[in-house]
Amino acid sequence: MTFVIKAEKRTQLGKNASGRLRRQGFVPAILYGESVANVPLTLRKKDIIEILKSETGENTIFKVAFDSEERDVMIKEVQINPITDELTHVDLIQISMDKPVRVSVPVELVGEPIGVKAEGGIVDFLLRELDIECLPREIPEAIKVDISNLHLHQSFKVQNLELPAGIKVLHDPHAAIVVISSVAEEAEVATTEEAVEAAEMKEPEVIKKERKKEEKEEESKG
Repeated sequence: MTFVIKAEKRTQLGKNASGRLRRQGFVPAILYGESVANVPLTLRKKDIIEILKSETGENTIFKVAFDSEERDVMIKEVQINPITDELTHVDLIQISMDKPVRVSVPVELVGEPIGVKAEGGIVDFLLRELDIECLPREIPEAIKVDISNLHLHQSFKVQNLELPAGIKVLHDPHAAIVVISSVAEEAEVATTEEAVEAAEMKEPEVIKKERKKEEKEEESKG
């Protein structure tokens, strides 16, 4: 199913005008893209929320209709009020169905690793999203990674992915997506991080003491 949402060009810009739109159930937006002029738009907030809640979320391809025409677009960015969680602004990017786009896609782990099931390890999930490039119609909802054969201390790297032709991953091929670590290693990492934080907290106190010591030495010299 292709979403088609109606929009209107925004003629009144600025903070006050945007505030009035939000109170009426609308959200200000900007549409831009390669070789097209930026177009300020007004969208219905419920339409955008429906798209964001769909299976493909921000990677949903839909049509925005205004001025008797329809354009293929995707959501580039949404702005949310951190206090009220209100949707405050949307950036749309116009796309061509025959040109590749760059998007972020979630990674979905499949299976229980041997290193966890039989060797006492734990899953260290490092890359939860992957940046990819492909044609708009080929954007996957998620990239599945089968980790069932991983043993303790083994990893699944970007270069191990088996993806359909036409999908290009934009990460270092040697970057690890998942590592099966031992509990002891995780505990050691946590202890090291705590030690670093403690040192950082103590550092200002040490500096103060050293400064006072230097001041006393200066006074005694004087």
